[in-house]
Amino acid sequence: MDSLKKYISEFIGTLVLVLFACGVAAVSGCIFPEAGYIATALAFGLVIVAMAYSIGNISGCHINPAVSIAMLVSGKMKGSDFIGYIIAQFAGAVAGAAILMYLLGSNAALGQNGLYNGDILKSLIVEVILTFVFVIAILGVTSKTENSQVAGLVIGLSLTLVHLIGIPFTGTSVNPARSFGPALLTGGDALSNVWVFIVAPLIGGVLAAVVYRALATKDIKD
Repeated sequence: MDSLKKYISEFIGTLVLVLFACGVAAVSGCIFPEAGYIATALAFGLVIVAMAYSIGNISGCHINPAVSIAMLVSGKMKGSDFIGYIIAQFAGAVAGAAILMYLLGSNAALGQNGLYNGDILKSLIVEVILTFVFVIAILGVTSKTENSQVAGLVIGLSLTLVHLIGIPFTGTSVNPARSFGPALLTGGDALSNVWVFIVAPLIGGVLAAVVYRALATKDIKD
């Protein structure tokens, strides 16, 4: 039952992330494009803050397969829970994108990601770096229980940071589920290239876990 509650929380959290943050990306690009990058970056960060302080005590508020795989590699998560989290996150992302498409009345702009100048390699590199920075910040701030009161805020601001630099390149994924939901319903190039935004964040998450474990002091690891 506890595991089911975690999965439901991850489903809800990822749904909210896609609906609200990708929704801001879709709407702000049409209404005030000059400020769209900042609005979108803030939206992603604020959703994480909101979810962290609402479902964080239930599931840890991963709402991102890249975070979950980092926790798995770090030994902070069981393999069975990892699978449940991934399924819940992808399902939540699709549900969030479906609601957004219904509200907008179109699947043309759902906050989907895109290749940087059509370059797969550069897009992969950008996403690996952005995810690495985001996930290592999460691992650092959650490494000590005394950080629990500020962890949600730090993680949210970190996500805002990577979006501020990443949006002009790829739209910023750093989250395979967040990319899959909109891409699935948008189709076309977004769907055919979505593998980039699944593979790169997962690599970035694993790298962050490996590097953090190598750099962290023994007392932090324990």
